[in-house]
Amino acid sequence: MADSVRADAWTWAVRVYKTRSMASSACKAGHVAVNGTKVKASHPVKIGDKVEALTPGGPKIYVITRLIAKRVGAPVAAGCFEDHSPPPVPKEERPAVVAQREPGAGRPTKRDRRRMDKFLRQVDDH
Repeated sequence: MADSVRADAWTWAVRVYKTRSMASSACKAGHVAVNGTKVKASHPVKIGDKVEALTPGGPKIYVITRLIAKRVGAPVAAGCFEDHSPPPVPKEERPAVVAQREPGAGRPTKRDRRRMDKFLRQVDDH
């Protein structure tokens, strides 16, 4: 068995990211860190490394206990790391959606888009 696995392959195999290309893109964008250092997709990870990943579901922090390079079932994948992730933010505390259109209203017109952009700039300024 290998001593190390690529960072993108491991994060994909243990289901941090849905696809291998998403894992690769996350590494390239600087959303994956190993032992506190942002890494490229090809960076080797070893048992005992601390992997921090920013995901759409929130930040994830894992300590590697087993190396795998191929995607496996969820119960097997869960045994490959220790989860040190912070608890998710409750729905009540999440920021509300600022601009939302009525369902079935279709695409915004150029005028609507300019109004929304102006409104969002005002919100960002405050």
